[in-house]
Amino acid sequence: MDISERLSKFIDEHTDEMVADTMKLCAVNSEKGAYEEGKPYGEGPFKALNEAMDLCEKYGFDVTNYDNYVAAVDMNDKESGLDILAHMDVVAAGDGWTVTEAYKPIVKDGRIYGRGTSDDKGPAMCALYAMRAVKELGLPLSRNCRLILGTDEECGSSDIKHYYAIEKEAPMTFSPDGEFPLINVEKGQFRGSITKSFDGKLKDRDFIYIKGGTTVNIVPGKAEAAVCGLPLSDILPHAKELEEDTGVKFSFSENEGSVVIAAEGKGAHASTPENGKNAAIALCTLVAKLPLDESERRTALLNFLELFPYGVTDGSGIGIKMSDQVSHATTCSLDIFEMTEKELYAKWDARTCASSNHENCVEPAEKSVREKGFDVETDFLPAHVVDGDSDFVKTLLACYEKYTGKKGECLAIGGGTYVHELKNGVAFGAVGDTTDTHMHGADEFMIIEEMKTAAKIYAEAIYELCK
Repeated sequence: MDISERLSKFIDEHTDEMVADTMKLCAVNSEKGAYEEGKPYGEGPFKALNEAMDLCEKYGFDVTNYDNYVAAVDMNDKESGLDILAHMDVVAAGDGWTVTEAYKPIVKDGRIYGRGTSDDKGPAMCALYAMRAVKELGLPLSRNCRLILGTDEECGSSDIKHYYAIEKEAPMTFSPDGEFPLINVEKGQFRGSITKSFDGKLKDRDFIYIKGGTTVNIVPGKAEAAVCGLPLSDILPHAKELEEDTGVKFSFSENEGSVVIAAEGKGAHASTPENGKNAAIALCTLVAKLPLDESERRTALLNFLELFPYGVTDGSGIGIKMSDQVSHATTCSLDIFEMTEKELYAKWDARTCASSNHENCVEPAEKSVREKGFDVETDFLPAHVVDGDSDFVKTLLACYEKYTGKKGECLAIGGGTYVHELKNGVAFGAVGDTTDTHMHGADEFMIIEEMKTAAKIYAEAIYELCK
């Protein structure tokens, strides 16, 4: 029996244990909480991290605790070779669960359901069991494989910053917090905040407020505005026309001389804004079409819509439209908008292609916004690119091909992972390339067969990269 067959047999024989360990971790509500002494992200992440450390020690691994920010699990005491980056924290449970409650994991129809099953406790267990396979089969290694378990990936990754302030990066790093085959390119992230102040005086026919969006990386699916001095009959024709053009639905209620307009579009992640229907921009567009009195605020609204027209998600309105072969096209999403009698506040989230930089992205955007009469502040994180022809990447893809029979290829994404700022870091599984696990949503799940496959791929990769 060759090494691959032995690794595969080990994972098959220990799948039930891997599922049980995953469920034990997923039963812990590890949403970020308030800081406590010794618990930097609150009780939940602390408890999940310690549960994971107990498992790793149970299986004979040396574990180092970095102040309850991160735990490092070492295969051996040899020189650094490969780091595997996973996390124990989760996003909020949210509503809409039907198969089970978020923190009462169950197995049904070949899947484990529960918050964290696919993001990222299940994948973390795939990596741990891969390490178990290599270790317990006694396969000879010349370098160390280290599993790094963090606790703040969902809320800024300050845990990993804490870790790398102490430790050096390994020559190679992958995170199982993505999808197969392999993600070697993560677009840059360019965010901007737009502000403007007004005198606070309303005209006879005016809008009182427009507001939509609460999260900077989510296309707003709902928005609301209030208009004074206009009968509903003056609003309805414009609303009907815009509904036909955009697919965004409008509803109305009258309240003490004003008309409240609610817009319902479709939310989407800021990395794929073309999949959404931006309710905030649609509602701004409707208000701008109404026969309101001329004012500084109305002019500002019209100028704003020139920067962010409805349906335009390539950033051309603020001068950042770009594309390249490495990471494809830049996307741009206006995710937060609020305009009252006294001020305007808005925030965009652009995912920029690899060739974007301060000169061709940040400067044009800031210039475009200021020329329209707004103040702006920006934050730019360049794209992350790892050579797809490196021996590291080729080895990972070969392992993927061996166990799936599918062609291994590199992917570029608009989202960001734990490895974004690591020189030689990629995202590698653990979710199948065609599987939607409802990550971050209700009824999150992980397919057990895909966990088995991922664990086998990871075991092979650990051996090949560290032998």
